[in-house]
Amino acid sequence: MPNMRETFLSTAEEIVDTDPDVAVVLADISAAQLAGAARRHPDRVLNVGIREQLLVSTGAGLALAGLRPIVHTFSAFLVERAFEQIKLDLSHQDAGAVLVSYGASYDMPAEGRTHQSPGDVALMDSLPGWTIHVPGHPDEARRLLLDSVPGDGRVYLRLSAQENASPYFGVGFQTLRQGSRGVVVAVGPMLDRVLAATEGMDVTVLYAATIRPFDAAGLRAAVTDAADVVLVEPYLAGTSAHCVAEALADVPHRLLGLGVRRDIEVRGYGELADHDLAHGLDAGSIALSLKDFLR
Repeated sequence: MPNMRETFLSTAEEIVDTDPDVAVVLADISAAQLAGAARRHPDRVLNVGIREQLLVSTGAGLALAGLRPIVHTFSAFLVERAFEQIKLDLSHQDAGAVLVSYGASYDMPAEGRTHQSPGDVALMDSLPGWTIHVPGHPDEARRLLLDSVPGDGRVYLRLSAQENASPYFGVGFQTLRQGSRGVVVAVGPMLDRVLAATEGMDVTVLYAATIRPFDAAGLRAAVTDAADVVLVEPYLAGTSAHCVAEALADVPHRLLGLGVRRDIEVRGYGELADHDLAHGLDAGSIALSLKDFLR
């Protein structure tokens, strides 16, 4: 089965072939895979080279000219390197675009720290009015991309090499398991390992592929009068803690945020599984964290 990146590229090619108002802007990354679309639509499939600030600014210019841009490269280059352009050329100008990243927090460990971006969602969360999708399966990525193209909103679609075995479609938090001792929120590709970690535990498991806007009503519906809440996010730990605090402002609760650790930088290369273990994001480590917190 195609992975998220392959699914995105094939879907983007379908979109640009059928919708004359859509443009795709690249910065070398994935340009080879979309070479056919670029030959068919040289005015709407643009490769600016390894100039990520220009990548975003070009997308913003196309949006202001009336096109719907899909802007794509690795997350470290798209969000961290070009954040000023996202802030000024898109948000400040109230211009809409679909930003699509690949690489997530540490999907390419052999490429080193330059290709790692665990802080991308926290950065995007600092700007108002953005929808943030974190799909956990290629089919979810396709659906979310198709849903994002119509209109003129600002969307960040975060693709990952890690994925769940099955897709889940729905709006807001979906309840996949019910219990009475706490609520565990699994975001995107964290779901399968959360389900494995909570096997036999008396907890509710909620799943979200769209994390902004945050489904405050869905969380409130899942908690009891006093609640223990655990966030398991595939980026910086606690990125959505402020959303939980706001949603449960009048409900006594404790919160544990699991995700990429903030207190260390993992400098080794290794494999994805090594980084999961270092950040406590493998199923066994999640289970231990949950048992200790809920004890």
